[in-house]
Amino acid sequence: MKRREFALGATVAAIPGFLALPAYAQGNKGYVELSQKAPTDVPAGQVEVIEFFSYGCVHCMHFDPVFTAWKKAAPKNVVVRLEHVGFQSSFEPLQKIYYALEAVGAVDKVHAKVFDALQVQRKRLDKPDVLFSWVAEQGVDRAKFETAYKSFGVASKVRRAVQLQEAYKVEGTPALGIAGRYYTDGSMAGGFERMLQITNQLVKTA
Repeated sequence: MKRREFALGATVAAIPGFLALPAYAQGNKGYVELSQKAPTDVPAGQVEVIEFFSYGCVHCMHFDPVFTAWKKAAPKNVVVRLEHVGFQSSFEPLQKIYYALEAVGAVDKVHAKVFDALQVQRKRLDKPDVLFSWVAEQGVDRAKFETAYKSFGVASKVRRAVQLQEAYKVEGTPALGIAGRYYTDGSMAGGFERMLQITNQLVKTA
Protein backbone atom coordinates (compact mmCIF):
# COMPACT_ATOMS: atom_id res chain seq x y z
CA MET A 1 0.00 0.00 0.00
CA LYS A 2 1.46 3.32 -1.08
CA ARG A 3 1.19 6.18 1.36
CA ARG A 4 0.13 8.89 -1.06
CA GLU A 5 -2.19 6.79 -3.22
CA PHE A 6 -4.25 5.04 -0.53
CA ALA A 7 -7.42 6.37 1.07
CA LEU A 8 -10.05 4.60 3.12
CA GLY A 9 -13.18 5.30 1.11
CA ALA A 10 -16.75 4.08 1.32
CA THR A 11 -15.47 0.51 1.37
CA VAL A 12 -12.08 -0.88 2.33
CA ALA A 13 -10.36 -1.55 -0.99
CA ALA A 14 -7.23 -3.46 -1.87
CA ILE A 15 -5.01 -1.02 -3.77
CA PRO A 16 -1.92 -2.26 -5.67
CA GLY A 17 1.02 -1.50 -3.47
CA PHE A 18 4.73 -1.68 -3.12
CA LEU A 19 5.06 -5.34 -4.02
CA ALA A 20 3.81 -4.58 -7.50
CA LEU A 21 6.99 -2.58 -8.13
CA PRO A 22 10.00 -4.87 -7.60
CA ALA A 23 12.03 -2.97 -10.19
CA TYR A 24 12.51 -0.24 -7.58
CA ALA A 25 14.97 -2.51 -5.80
CA GLN A 26 17.27 -2.75 -8.80
CA GLY A 27 20.47 -0.82 -8.32
CA ASN A 28 20.09 -0.21 -4.60
CA LYS A 29 20.79 -2.13 -1.41
CA GLY A 30 17.15 -2.63 -0.51
CA TYR A 31 17.06 -0.45 2.61
CA VAL A 32 17.94 3.02 3.83
CA GLU A 33 19.77 4.18 6.93
CA LEU A 34 17.92 6.99 8.70
CA SER A 35 19.66 10.34 8.89
CA GLN A 36 18.27 10.75 12.42
CA LYS A 37 17.73 7.80 14.76
CA ALA A 38 14.11 6.90 15.49
CA PRO A 39 13.09 6.29 19.13
CA THR A 40 13.26 2.70 20.38
CA ASP A 41 11.79 1.04 23.42
CA VAL A 42 14.19 -1.79 24.27
CA PRO A 43 17.10 -2.10 26.71
CA ALA A 44 20.74 -2.23 25.66
CA GLY A 45 21.66 -5.50 23.99
CA GLN A 46 18.29 -5.97 22.33
CA VAL A 47 17.26 -5.03 18.80
CA GLU A 48 13.81 -3.67 18.07
CA VAL A 49 12.08 -4.60 14.81
CA ILE A 50 8.82 -2.81 14.02
CA GLU A 51 6.38 -3.93 11.37
CA PHE A 52 4.39 -0.99 10.04
CA PHE A 53 1.10 -2.28 8.66
CA SER A 54 -2.53 -1.43 7.99
CA TYR A 55 -5.61 -3.59 8.20
CA GLY A 56 -6.71 -1.82 5.02
CA CYS A 57 -3.68 -3.15 3.09
CA VAL A 58 -4.09 -6.46 1.26
CA HIS A 59 -0.30 -6.89 1.05
CA CYS A 60 -0.12 -6.65 4.84
CA MET A 61 -2.63 -9.50 5.06
CA HIS A 62 -0.43 -11.63 2.80
CA PHE A 63 2.72 -10.63 4.68
CA ASP A 64 1.27 -11.39 8.11
CA PRO A 65 1.80 -15.20 8.15
CA VAL A 66 5.26 -14.79 6.61
CA PHE A 67 6.28 -12.25 9.22
CA THR A 68 4.74 -14.31 12.03
CA ALA A 69 6.88 -17.29 11.00
CA TRP A 70 9.97 -15.06 10.84
CA LYS A 71 9.20 -13.63 14.28
CA LYS A 72 9.01 -17.09 15.84
CA ALA A 73 12.46 -17.92 14.48
CA ALA A 74 14.09 -14.55 15.22
CA PRO A 75 17.14 -14.40 17.51
CA LYS A 76 16.39 -14.06 21.22
CA ASN A 77 17.76 -10.52 21.34
CA VAL A 78 15.17 -9.33 18.80
CA VAL A 79 12.06 -7.61 20.17
CA VAL A 80 9.25 -7.41 17.62
CA ARG A 81 6.23 -5.16 17.72
CA LEU A 82 3.60 -3.96 15.29
CA GLU A 83 2.51 -0.40 14.63
CA HIS A 84 -0.61 0.41 12.62
CA VAL A 85 0.11 3.33 10.27
CA GLY A 86 -2.07 6.41 10.09
CA PHE A 87 -1.31 8.14 6.81
CA GLN A 88 -4.43 10.27 7.17
CA SER A 89 -7.29 10.69 9.63
CA SER A 90 -9.46 8.05 7.93
CA PHE A 91 -6.99 5.39 9.10
CA GLU A 92 -7.72 6.07 12.76
CA PRO A 93 -10.67 3.62 13.17
CA LEU A 94 -8.47 0.76 11.96
CA GLN A 95 -5.58 1.88 14.13
CA LYS A 96 -7.87 1.86 17.14
CA ILE A 97 -8.93 -1.73 16.39
CA TYR A 98 -5.36 -2.95 16.70
CA TYR A 99 -4.47 -1.00 19.82
CA ALA A 100 -7.75 -1.93 21.51
CA LEU A 101 -7.07 -5.61 20.77
CA GLU A 102 -3.61 -5.12 22.21
CA ALA A 103 -5.08 -3.50 25.33
CA VAL A 104 -7.42 -6.43 26.04
CA GLY A 105 -4.82 -9.08 25.17
CA ALA A 106 -6.64 -10.36 22.09
CA VAL A 107 -4.15 -9.65 19.28
CA ASP A 108 -3.03 -13.26 18.87
CA LYS A 109 -6.64 -14.46 18.82
CA VAL A 110 -8.20 -11.88 16.50
CA HIS A 111 -5.49 -10.10 14.47
CA ALA A 112 -5.62 -12.36 11.39
CA LYS A 113 -9.42 -12.43 11.56
CA VAL A 114 -9.54 -8.65 11.21
CA PHE A 115 -7.67 -8.88 7.91
CA ASP A 116 -10.05 -11.55 6.68
CA ALA A 117 -13.15 -9.64 7.74
CA LEU A 118 -12.01 -6.44 6.03
CA GLN A 119 -10.22 -7.75 2.96
CA VAL A 120 -12.19 -10.91 2.15
CA GLN A 121 -15.60 -10.54 3.75
CA ARG A 122 -15.68 -6.76 3.21
CA LYS A 123 -17.13 -6.05 6.64
CA ARG A 124 -17.15 -2.36 7.62
CA LEU A 125 -15.09 -2.72 10.77
CA ASP A 126 -14.22 0.96 10.50
CA LYS A 127 -17.79 1.51 11.74
CA PRO A 128 -18.01 1.06 15.55
CA ASP A 129 -21.55 -0.37 15.49
CA VAL A 130 -20.36 -3.11 13.11
CA LEU A 131 -17.02 -3.57 14.84
CA PHE A 132 -18.24 -4.05 18.41
CA SER A 133 -20.76 -6.73 17.45
CA TRP A 134 -18.18 -8.50 15.30
CA VAL A 135 -15.57 -8.47 18.08
CA ALA A 136 -18.06 -10.08 20.45
CA GLU A 137 -18.65 -12.82 17.86
CA GLN A 138 -14.91 -13.58 18.00
CA GLY A 139 -15.13 -14.34 21.71
CA VAL A 140 -13.76 -11.00 22.94
CA ASP A 141 -15.48 -9.25 25.82
CA ARG A 142 -17.41 -6.51 24.04
CA ALA A 143 -17.59 -4.12 26.99
CA LYS A 144 -13.86 -4.33 27.69
CA PHE A 145 -12.98 -3.91 24.02
CA GLU A 146 -15.34 -0.96 23.57
CA THR A 147 -13.92 0.74 26.66
CA ALA A 148 -10.37 0.23 25.37
CA TYR A 149 -11.31 1.42 21.86
CA LYS A 150 -12.59 4.71 23.28
CA SER A 151 -9.81 5.12 25.87
CA PHE A 152 -7.12 7.74 26.24
CA GLY A 153 -4.52 4.96 26.23
CA VAL A 154 -5.51 3.77 22.76
CA ALA A 155 -5.66 7.35 21.49
CA SER A 156 -2.11 7.81 22.78
CA LYS A 157 -0.97 4.66 20.97
CA VAL A 158 -2.48 6.00 17.74
CA ARG A 159 -0.55 9.26 18.10
CA ARG A 160 2.68 7.43 18.90
CA ALA A 161 2.26 5.21 15.85
CA VAL A 162 2.03 8.28 13.63
CA GLN A 163 5.12 9.76 15.28
CA LEU A 164 7.06 6.53 14.68
CA GLN A 165 5.98 6.23 11.06
CA GLU A 166 7.19 9.78 10.52
CA ALA A 167 10.47 9.09 12.32
CA TYR A 168 11.07 6.08 10.04
CA LYS A 169 9.74 7.98 7.00
CA VAL A 170 7.37 5.13 6.15
CA GLU A 171 6.16 5.39 2.58
CA GLY A 172 4.07 2.26 2.30
CA THR A 173 3.08 -1.01 3.92
CA PRO A 174 4.12 -3.55 4.91
CA ALA A 175 7.40 -2.00 6.01
CA LEU A 176 10.01 -2.76 8.65
CA GLY A 177 11.97 -0.46 10.94
CA ILE A 178 15.09 -1.95 12.46
CA ALA A 179 16.89 -0.73 15.60
CA GLY A 180 15.75 2.84 15.10
CA ARG A 181 18.34 3.09 12.32
CA TYR A 182 17.13 1.29 9.20
CA TYR A 183 14.02 1.13 7.03
CA THR A 184 12.95 -1.29 4.32
CA ASP A 185 9.72 -2.12 2.54
CA GLY A 186 8.48 -4.43 -0.21
CA SER A 187 9.22 -2.07 -3.08
CA MET A 188 12.65 -1.12 -1.83
CA ALA A 189 13.67 -4.73 -1.12
CA GLY A 190 11.85 -6.37 -4.02
CA GLY A 191 9.47 -8.62 -2.09
CA PHE A 192 8.67 -10.22 1.24
CA GLU A 193 11.51 -12.73 1.45
CA ARG A 194 14.17 -10.23 0.47
CA MET A 195 12.80 -7.73 2.98
CA LEU A 196 13.26 -10.31 5.75
CA GLN A 197 16.70 -11.33 4.51
CA ILE A 198 17.76 -7.69 4.72
CA THR A 199 16.29 -7.44 8.19
CA ASN A 200 18.28 -10.49 9.31
CA GLN A 201 21.47 -8.87 8.03
CA LEU A 202 20.73 -5.56 9.75
CA VAL A 203 19.82 -7.22 13.06
CA LYS A 204 23.28 -8.80 13.13
CA THR A 205 25.02 -5.45 12.69
CA ALA A 206 22.69 -3.26 14.79
